[in-house]
Amino acid sequence: QVQLVESGGGLVQPGGSLRLSCAASGSIFSISVMGWYRQAPGKQRELVADITAGGKANYADSVKGRFTISRDNTKNTVYLQMNSLKPEDTAVYYCNAPRVVKPTDVFRSFEVWGQGTLVTVSS
Repeated sequence: QVQLVESGGGLVQPGGSLRLSCAASGSIFSISVMGWYRQAPGKQRELVADITAGGKANYADSVKGRFTISRDNTKNTVYLQMNSLKPEDTAVYYCNAPRVVKPTDVFRSFEVWGQGTLVTVSS
């Protein structure tokens, strides 16, 4: 069983910063991409940023220049540094690994989601 566990959410004032972490645990051979999604009340879940194992990052237009995604492959952990936060960034943030490979079956991959962590930007 592979799990993704997020941490680092909370309440922050507009203009503030937060750093989210997501650690993958379990029997893992490889994780090609790790990313962050978010879902605000009444809205669809949307991609915030993702990053390949080689370090290539992709961002939603709404967070470019404010958020930075990074990962530590030795720890199977992905981070999201969020700066200049706005009220519209308020959402539940979910960690995602769309193609996880286990050592017992390297010819098959599966997707894993974290449980989500709430980020509230409000004065």
